[in-house]
Amino acid sequence: GFQVGNSLIETDKVSLAFELLKKADDRNVKLMLPLDHVVADKVEESSKVRTVDTNAIPADMIGVDIGPKTIRAYKKEIKRGKTVLWNGPMGIFEIDRFAKGTNQIARALASCRGTTVVGGGDSVAAVNMIGVAEKIDHVSTGGGASLEFLEGRELPGITALQDR
Repeated sequence: GFQVGNSLIETDKVSLAFELLKKADDRNVKLMLPLDHVVADKVEESSKVRTVDTNAIPADMIGVDIGPKTIRAYKKEIKRGKTVLWNGPMGIFEIDRFAKGTNQIARALASCRGTTVVGGGDSVAAVNMIGVAEKIDHVSTGGGASLEFLEGRELPGITALQDR
């Protein structure tokens, strides 16, 4: 792994992340992780920002968005995608200076010829704010439930409807 500076880390999810990386590798699934990041000294519009490679996030900085290399790489893959699922914004899109990654990825999804799915409240808020929600094939505010459904897990609400 790499240092992430003062960025938020869900320590209880680290082992799951490694497990998913291994599963993807075992199944020859291409898993794309950020190549670079926009980092800031604080999460404010007036903060000092710069772009750094993934392996060079300074200890006193916070990752606030994906960087331009990552945006280009993700957009290239989205354009080729037959089915694209997006869950979670790329950065702190509520602050304009940190919204470029989310904005660019949302626009790439909107112009994708494949089937596009956006799941999760923050992602839905982003595509609505950017004005591209109507160009996405399916928009679901149930991010966690959407992912569980795609995993094949039983969802109590759907089970109740099927039992009627």
